[in-house]
Amino acid sequence: MKLLQAKLAKYQEPQKAKAAGIYPYFRAISSEQDTEVLINGKKVLMFGSNCYTGLVNHPKIKEAAIEAIKKYGTGCAGSPFLNGTLDIHKQLEARLAAYVGKEDAMIYSTGFEVNLGVVSCLTGREDYILWDEQDHASIIEGRRLSFSNSLKYKHNDMASLENQLKKCAPDKVKLIVTDGVFSMEGDVAKLPEIVALAKKYDASVMVDEAHGIGVFGRGGRGTCDHFGVTNDVDLIMGTFSKSFASLGGFIACDKEITNFLRHHSRSYIFTASITPASTAAVSAALDIMESEPERQENLWKVTDYALQGFKNMGCEIGHTETPIIPLYIRDNNLTFLITHELFEEGIFVNPVVSPAVAPNDTLIRFSLMATHTVDQVDIALDKIHKIFKRHNLIK
Repeated sequence: MKLLQAKLAKYQEPQKAKAAGIYPYFRAISSEQDTEVLINGKKVLMFGSNCYTGLVNHPKIKEAAIEAIKKYGTGCAGSPFLNGTLDIHKQLEARLAAYVGKEDAMIYSTGFEVNLGVVSCLTGREDYILWDEQDHASIIEGRRLSFSNSLKYKHNDMASLENQLKKCAPDKVKLIVTDGVFSMEGDVAKLPEIVALAKKYDASVMVDEAHGIGVFGRGGRGTCDHFGVTNDVDLIMGTFSKSFASLGGFIACDKEITNFLRHHSRSYIFTASITPASTAAVSAALDIMESEPERQENLWKVTDYALQGFKNMGCEIGHTETPIIPLYIRDNNLTFLITHELFEEGIFVNPVVSPAVAPNDTLIRFSLMATHTVDQVDIALDKIHKIFKRHNLIK
């Protein structure tokens, strides 16, 4: 065995979980994504999806994707920098910019590539990137690729952020990068306070709205709109793989910034454009999000119902105030076991274990969609209550 394979062969954690019958990853779904899915011939309620709008199987979106394939084919065969830009890409960029309230927007192939390509290239060697310790992995990877000074601040801690800002040279660029909604714990960034500190220290702000769009703000415009700070936030990032029910991502900002990014952002320049089908799906999803406010209303109805149910049950759910509800287990193996037991009871949830979180912060991530019903939430609450009580997680 070569040295590389010999080194990697020592990693046996997945095999141990499989041997114990509690390995929770790569569960193959054989139906469309919905509130109920089919896995190995078994129907289970889906409380692990990120499609907060519930649009991923909407007939209008499917139809739009099919029509785009008929007109443009299945792919673009090149980067947007060269031969991969379609007229529908430009049309969608204009719509997205107007939707979130910015001058311009750029479409990337994935949400991950947005953060990777933007955070890595905007600032220089003498500049600063200030980031929340709970920021998404894509932000962290972008920061690692940057030559700028990296300053981490404690999660949602404004005193910690200000202490880091004080370390920065006043005449250098300072970019604060934060999630709008944090993807694991479901809590919301303190955007008004972050904006105030940015003004005080002449810093710029970038907000990752991957989990905020479709949930917060007018017509699902996100946390920046919700807090009324859109004009004070310099860059708004979004993904298409969640509320927009597609694949891809975007950055919205001033034209001075997009002009630079279009000619320097490597994950934009050296990656093929998103497919015609994905592009058309996003546009159709945006039509529905803007015309059917009742979807967002129902999302909050079931979210508030579930939050109250877990609180009444005595579950530890942290500081969440969103459709992302963390159910803390605080033990890796027990988190895997409970995920497995819930699946056997017909409930699909996602485990979050170390190294994604600290070993004593492991949790089950319970997430809701606008298409969930109160009856479905009741079924989940009942099953979770039974299993949590069995393991002495609640009284």
